[in-house]
Amino acid sequence: MKLEMICTGEEVLSGQIVDTNAAWFADTMMEEGIEVARRITVGDRLEDLVEVFRERSLHADVILVNGGLGPTSDDLSAEAMALAKREPLVESPEWRQRLEEWFTKNNRGMPRSNLKQALLPASAVLVDNPVGTACGFRVKFNRAWLFFTPGVPFELKRMVHEQFIPFIKQELKLDMPTRVKKLLTLGQGESMLQDKLAQLLLPEGITLGYRSSMPYIEVKLFARDAPAIAALDKLLTDVRAILGNAIVADDKSSLAMEIHDLLLAKGKTLSAAESCTGGMLTSQLVDFPGSSAYLMQGLVTYSNQAKVRILGVSPQTLDNFGAVSIETVKEMATGARELLDSDYALSTSGIAGPDGGTESKPVGTVAIALATRYGVHSQMIKLPRRSRDLVRQLSCAVAYDMLRRELNGEAPIVNYESIGRFP
Repeated sequence: MKLEMICTGEEVLSGQIVDTNAAWFADTMMEEGIEVARRITVGDRLEDLVEVFRERSLHADVILVNGGLGPTSDDLSAEAMALAKREPLVESPEWRQRLEEWFTKNNRGMPRSNLKQALLPASAVLVDNPVGTACGFRVKFNRAWLFFTPGVPFELKRMVHEQFIPFIKQELKLDMPTRVKKLLTLGQGESMLQDKLAQLLLPEGITLGYRSSMPYIEVKLFARDAPAIAALDKLLTDVRAILGNAIVADDKSSLAMEIHDLLLAKGKTLSAAESCTGGMLTSQLVDFPGSSAYLMQGLVTYSNQAKVRILGVSPQTLDNFGAVSIETVKEMATGARELLDSDYALSTSGIAGPDGGTESKPVGTVAIALATRYGVHSQMIKLPRRSRDLVRQLSCAVAYDMLRRELNGEAPIVNYESIGRFP
């Protein structure tokens, strides 16, 4: 099956918003064993939409069209599809009733513009949207089924899981078993990973892919059909042996997710004292529901005064070694842990750039410490020629990996091939 995606909207095309829907959809379909073969982004121009619907319907089996189903004049997906098929728009009595009931239930008067959302191409099959006012629909055109969904992310996600995936499985009889394994790696570039894994002989039916999502690279193993699935575990063992410490999580999108799950599972608590990362450590954790069970506090002690007054860092330590030093982050982590007697505490202090570096401590120098109930682990890493944001992202990832390894009973500090360390 050839699956494609068409994303609509000037704000997406111009880069005013990041198209997270497309990334989520491709990843979700990969979990189902289906790869998105092509993605096209089109602005809110009727003639362009008509053209792309006609052209891609000749080549794809299924096309998910995302966006353009709202009530405003620039929501043109239904009109464009009707024009492409040379058929009229027809009001759906079912969806008009749903709209009227929705507005009544929410004690709101329905603007006349919302009636536009009940207009569908004459041959369209209504697709339910359980959480919004824009219905979806599907149309068979030339070779393809075009499946239309709203651009609102939580509406798209519900409709894909509840409507789109069941439809394509039933319609296209997708019964081949598949299995996907994702290995999150840190500290090695994509080309480095590729060179290392090039020695592997992939069993028939298994493909190997890479996805960069800095500061991580995801290695993805995709097995199709029973013989390939049976061979996957042996291949995973070989991949782990080759990559070693570079693998930091299985089937997780970030180390923050891994830390969240580990702390919950082990019933441990965490504090953080951040300087250069500016709250990024704790911010990534509170993205996950349930983080209040383990996250005790996150302190952004950016100034030296805050380090001294809040964390108890010695002024003499700052005078002798500076804010970006092993000595300072050790005292920061110790102070943060002792404030509320948490099991662990992480601290960061560094020079994220683009200015502020010296010959002995250039831009990209970051000190990180992990305090436990029995001692403190610390290291100073080198991240030259990285952007300010990437320095902060990498610093968080290394800090999380120190904690991950400690929670798993491993040595907290390891060498990463693309991340330098001070002796």
